[in-house]
Amino acid sequence: MTETLRGVGVSHGVAIGQVRHMGTAVLEPPAQQTPTEEAPREQARARQAVEAVAADLQARGNLAGGEAQAVLEAQALMALDPELMADVERRIAVGSTAARAVYDAFAAYRALLANAGEYLAGRVADLDDVRNRIVARLMGVPMPGVPDSDEPYVLFARDLAPADTALLDPTLVLGFVTEEGGPTSHSAILARALGVPAVVAMPGATDMAEGVVVAVDGSTGEVLVEPSAEQQAELRRIAAERKAALSASTGPGQTSDGHRVPLLANIGGPADVPAAVEVGAEGIGLFRTEFLFFEKQSLDDSTKAPTEDAQVEAYRAVLEAFPEGRVVVRVLDAGADKPLEFLTPADEPNPALGVRGLRSLLEHPEVLQSQLRALARAAAGLPVYLEVMAPMVADRIDARAFADACREAGLSAKFGAMVEIPSAALRARSILKEVEFLSLGTNDLAQYAFAADRQVGAVARLQDPWQPALLDLIALSAEAAIAAGKSCGVCGEAAADPVLACVLTGLGVTSLSMGAASIPYVRATLAKYTLAQCRRAAAAARATDTADEARAAANQVLSGE
Repeated sequence: MTETLRGVGVSHGVAIGQVRHMGTAVLEPPAQQTPTEEAPREQARARQAVEAVAADLQARGNLAGGEAQAVLEAQALMALDPELMADVERRIAVGSTAARAVYDAFAAYRALLANAGEYLAGRVADLDDVRNRIVARLMGVPMPGVPDSDEPYVLFARDLAPADTALLDPTLVLGFVTEEGGPTSHSAILARALGVPAVVAMPGATDMAEGVVVAVDGSTGEVLVEPSAEQQAELRRIAAERKAALSASTGPGQTSDGHRVPLLANIGGPADVPAAVEVGAEGIGLFRTEFLFFEKQSLDDSTKAPTEDAQVEAYRAVLEAFPEGRVVVRVLDAGADKPLEFLTPADEPNPALGVRGLRSLLEHPEVLQSQLRALARAAAGLPVYLEVMAPMVADRIDARAFADACREAGLSAKFGAMVEIPSAALRARSILKEVEFLSLGTNDLAQYAFAADRQVGAVARLQDPWQPALLDLIALSAEAAIAAGKSCGVCGEAAADPVLACVLTGLGVTSLSMGAASIPYVRATLAKYTLAQCRRAAAAARATDTADEARAAANQVLSGE
């Protein structure tokens, strides 16, 4: 009899195949002692292993490109952390082997992260992966990872390290299911970028028997265990219908009665532009500029920002790809899980609630001014509609400070504020007196509204973008923008859910930005409904008390039931 399990669908599509588990191994080195005279050699081995792992992560990032590159570069920085290396060398000096010293030093750092608040605790899985890679190299054993197989399969794991997810072969890995993670975790974001169906936060994923046939629906979050031939055929039929609808859907984003909703792409840099152009993105709704800063930190002098000329080159490459289009650039968003040595404090007790985003830039105005000048130079002479926005705006004071900085830099572009903190949504009318548009970062807005880290599977239900409280905050922002005659877009992962995109439109959101792979799904779904239907679906969703009820209520309205 077929069993139906449910997780969180994070990447559209249907995958049917046999279960294969991510390889695991115990990588705890024995607690052996090393003679004092061997310490220099062991310290050298440790340094070489760390540098080799960092280089490998960097190379994987360069190969993967896009958002995966930024994630892997952050892992490379973890490996090269000077304080960690100093601790490793200290442990070796008092008798540990290189492998054991690395294991123990990372364990100590892991404990610090785990107790530093949920935002940083979410980095523990990434840290464990770095540790395992270094220890495996020192011990001369294979690194646990994606299984070897000549036949396509569905990958099951507790969680997937970015280094594994980024280079999955979609011709072999039909889809994946994880026990941990959430809708905005690294695994989810990278799955969407790869176009691989995926379900995360599914209880019992690691207990699934090897070789069992499963059907994974990345749209609904359902995983059917041992589906019948009839069920498999029905799922394939549904998948084929979805694909046909996508192929038939072209042109600008709009409802069936012609209400325009521009569909834009989220990118990490120039490498992501071709995919956005291919699916007909009407511009860029979120250009995460921090990729350039992390690349500089991992490859060069970590105490400096990239030069203004280097920034101009990268920004112009993106702007040139969308003549007459709209490109929304987010200035450097550093801090919390994206620390930059030259910019962010190293000793904050809770970085997620500390100096990050715009707060860091206002403390280092020279970095902000350099970036704004570079953007002004990059846009000079181009027929592009440049808009620049600040992350982590809390109130009107923040918004005014950013607007003043844009004017000081001579930036002839629209400047706006991201709504990622509940206070910004509650006081959106006030903030709009200083800036020209709002952009809702629903990933962080949910995280701060519900005190739920997006990397922690145990609180995934609170990161569900269908949560009525989150819809209320979005509605407040959209209503404020309508009253001010200004725009209010969504650039968080909520925009990638086709049905939720209809609800967001009904709430008054004026544009939707998402990973390029999701644009065809959203375009096709939006074109099926009128603006009035979208508004009724939005009202029905907000009238409920849970995410599941909101999703069901919206679907009921849109299906005409």
